[in-house]
Amino acid sequence: MRIRLKRLALEGVTLAFAAVMAVGQAKPAHGPFTAKDWAGLHSAHAAAMSANGTILYGVAFGAEKGPTHTEWWTVGADGNNAKKLEMPDGFHPMGYTRDGQSLYGGWKVNDHQQFAVFAVKEGKIASAPTVIVALPRGVGSASPSPDGKRFAMTADPREPDPLENSRHVQEPEETSLYVVNANGTDGAWWCKDLKYISGAITVGGGASAAAWSADSQSLAVLSQVPRIGHHEVGSMIDVCSASGSRHVANIANSVNGIAWVNGGKDLAFLSTKSLVLTPEHVWTVPAAGGTAEDRTPDLNATAVQLASDANGRVWVSVNRGVRSEVDEFRDGILKTAYAWPDGIVRGTPVESEYAEGSAGEQLAFTVSDPTHMGNVAVAEGEHLRKITHEGDEQLKEIELGLVQVVQWKSKGGRALEGIATFPAGYEKGKKYPFLVLPHGGPEANDELAFDAFSRTVAGLGYVVLQPQYRGSTGYGADFLAAIYQHFGDRAYEDVDSATDFAIAQGWADPNRLAIFGWSAGGFMTSWTVTQTGRYKAAIEGAGITDWAPFLWTSDIAQVDYDARWTEEDPAAFSKFSAVYFANKVTTPLLILHGEADQRVPTFQGTEYFQLLAARGKTVRMVTYPGSPHFPVLWEQRLDVMQELAEWLAKYNK
Repeated sequence: MRIRLKRLALEGVTLAFAAVMAVGQAKPAHGPFTAKDWAGLHSAHAAAMSANGTILYGVAFGAEKGPTHTEWWTVGADGNNAKKLEMPDGFHPMGYTRDGQSLYGGWKVNDHQQFAVFAVKEGKIASAPTVIVALPRGVGSASPSPDGKRFAMTADPREPDPLENSRHVQEPEETSLYVVNANGTDGAWWCKDLKYISGAITVGGGASAAAWSADSQSLAVLSQVPRIGHHEVGSMIDVCSASGSRHVANIANSVNGIAWVNGGKDLAFLSTKSLVLTPEHVWTVPAAGGTAEDRTPDLNATAVQLASDANGRVWVSVNRGVRSEVDEFRDGILKTAYAWPDGIVRGTPVESEYAEGSAGEQLAFTVSDPTHMGNVAVAEGEHLRKITHEGDEQLKEIELGLVQVVQWKSKGGRALEGIATFPAGYEKGKKYPFLVLPHGGPEANDELAFDAFSRTVAGLGYVVLQPQYRGSTGYGADFLAAIYQHFGDRAYEDVDSATDFAIAQGWADPNRLAIFGWSAGGFMTSWTVTQTGRYKAAIEGAGITDWAPFLWTSDIAQVDYDARWTEEDPAAFSKFSAVYFANKVTTPLLILHGEADQRVPTFQGTEYFQLLAARGKTVRMVTYPGSPHFPVLWEQRLDVMQELAEWLAKYNK
């Protein structure tokens, strides 16, 4: 999540039943989906693969209290021989060693994550590591070289502040490369001049900030100018080896993911020409240095993640509307490789991290759809076959309503898309209470997957519509860039047009309309109630209500919304700030916010709440102690949904 996070009449309205899904034929006895069901649901994600094709996957689930739990399992590529692994306390596996006999990952030691290797024998993990690398400020991520002889890891090279328990110095964070032999010996910092590496070194389903060369002698590295001390966003590409760094290119924008292509002659990455800084096209640059070139200028979708494998293939996760697929980038061309019917493939594939591994072409993926949680699938030819079924037993006892991909045109003829979720037992022709649910980001999309927010609200008897407003990924560069300096009018018009659409379809009772959103969706909610009184109830979570201070107090650069200097043109930022229009609010508003939120600092909600309360508006604010941008403790998550349900019951009636 980047905020990492419609008053229009309708004409030419169309409805595409692109995906219609239900669970089972018989009516389950459990009843509609609830927040407690959400807390108990299990989901799986592919994490790593050994050289012999054994897949490591995580199974996540909540509870009534505490954080999300993760169990670690292994399974064969044929879906057989699933085994649960008992992990040592504080160990988070990242992948297999080359011989497949050990797992490497992060191990918590004295409040820092360090690098460790634990042996695995007959499905059991050793209680003590065989290798440990401890750095002063801990280790971020790690990746083995294709020959398996070294590990590269990201870490902060600075010595710890001896007073860090009593103060935090505001300065740019540093991330550099540390390389060590696979047995933990001869560790050294490579390329000390590279201090601002932008992200993790990941393999197997994740975009990477560094990529090993095929000969295991160097890494291509992405860096980004730090947020503190910079108003612009810029990126650097370098090649780093034991002898030092070689500069390849400066990119005057954001960059995400890097891979060697064309036999090591070029480097591929994601970037953009847009003022909205989300990387969304595939670019290449000569590895020897030169001018970067956009290889997908006509892409009517969004490339969101890029990663390479040890065999030289480059995979790209692509949002195409509300669906996400995996494409292969080969010979300068991006081509669909794997998709999941009526659902999504999440991220890039997981496979063996080592060259010439016996697993060969075996690939594992994480897939989901609106009636199934995330699960592991494997490639069989051009198709995918699901081999885990987490959550299925729980969901078959729950009555789920239909989910449809819908399309409509706004008054101005703009084509828009969304996901409609109906309550169980929906009756055609009957009007239902309605909730529009704008997503966070905003440079993101709602995916055609199992969505707990939509399902929980639909379980209250609502029709829910998730609109893909301008600024969403999946619809091309122009659609994404349209949000720049126009979040408060263009995106608002699109979100409100979704409500018009639901009314025109006969789904929504025009007298029982509600809106709810978190992060960027929270902004949309807080802003909407200053523009219209049509909604009977509104709930905003961690929303931006005052743009000028937000841009300089968020924990990440936010100039992709508006790069003008806030003190030079304050009117440009108050224009779409809800706090300046509090007197116009007539809708009862519930504000929810984490007290430790650094993405959208908590004062954003507090300022709006205080203004509304002082003006005698109907408003309630609930904050969650210790919570970041979205609560991690399940008792807090369940309270979010309880507060929402009570607010809707009280005011949208």
